[in-house]
This record gives sequence, C-alpha cells and structure tokens, in this order.
Amino acid sequence: MGKIVILDHPLITHKISIMRDKRTGTKDFRTLTEEVAMLMTYEAMRDMPMETKHISTPVAEADVQVMTGKKPAIVPILRAGLGMVTGILSLSPSSKVGHIGLYRDEVTHEPHEYYANLPKDISKRVIIIPDPMLATGGSAVQAVDYIKSKGGKNIKFMCIIAAPEGLKALSEAHPDIDIYVGALDDHLNENAYIVPGLGDAGDRIFGTK
Repeated sequence: MGKIVILDHPLITHKISIMRDKRTGTKDFRTLTEEVAMLMTYEAMRDMPMETKHISTPVAEADVQVMTGKKPAIVPILRAGLGMVTGILSLSPSSKVGHIGLYRDEVTHEPHEYYANLPKDISKRVIIIPDPMLATGGSAVQAVDYIKSKGGKNIKFMCIIAAPEGLKALSEAHPDIDIYVGALDDHLNENAYIVPGLGDAGDRIFGTK
C-alpha cells in the first residue's frame, strides 16, 4: 500500500501562503513553485535505496551510504508540472525527465492526453509525477494509468495543493502509490477549482493571464 503524506512543514506552508496571494507576480510565483517542489522532494526521496561504499576521507578509511540503482524519473504533467521540475532537479540533478501532456475539457472537466514521452527502463526507476494542483484527480489518475501501462511500478505523485475530492479519487484509483501534498484545501467549486486554492497554477507560473 502507498501512503499519503501532508507536508505541513513551516517553510512549505509559508511559501504556499505567499503563492495563494493574488498580488504575487509571475516571477515570484515561479520561484516559489520551484522552492516548494525542492522542499517536497527532500521528503519524497527519504526512502530511496542505499548501499554501502568504502572510501578514504582526509582522516581515515570509512564505509559510507550512497544512493544506488537507476536514477529517478521525473514525469511532470504538462504544462503546470513543468514549474516543479527545476526544484526537483536541484536535489536530484541526474534524474531523467519525461513528459505527459494532458488538458482539461472546460465543460466536462475530463482530462485528454495529447503528448507522452517517458525515459527508457521506466519499470526500473523510482518515478516522481509533479503537478501543482490535484483538483478532481482526473489528470493524475490518467497519468498514473499511462505510466503503469508502460511498466512503471514505484510511483510517487507530488502536488503543492490538493482538494479532498482529488486526493480521494487518486488514492482509490491507485492505492499502491505514494502521494505527497503541500496543503490539503477545503473543496472544489462549481468550476472544479480548488477552494481557497491559488487560481490556475499554469497561468500563474507562465504569466499567461
């Protein structure tokens, strides 16, 4: 079984609070997105596989612990998930990066796939799927469906803000994955936006509105 982790660390909570403010401009919003993603990655990678390596320090011989296995795969959900990639790479710079493109129908709120490209050997990698907002959960469920269909197994989903509806949908559809949430909000409104939320993360990251 996977786990759901609500990351209520003061640094994360503080930065998300600034992101929520409609007066926060594109430059600061983009930077905060990267910073929150970096802080969340610290926790999401806590259980990475380790092995013992023998080295010589300037003082003595020592057995130390280093990460082992294939490098993680970061697979952001386009386009907003791109805003979190740099933050994740700052802690795991050798990670491979794929992409899944999904857009939400404005009427039905259902996700539609338009692009997908995954790193090779995806079945042998820890996979991190970043997307700032987990609203209805439709895009997240579809992204995990696709990655599993290509052999992905060890999957971690990372979002900055989640609605209870989306968290429930994703955890029920894929109870085996780990889900990391920066803040769990109250509900979805009639337009399937998270309340209180922070608006459209993609538009605020890229300055398109």
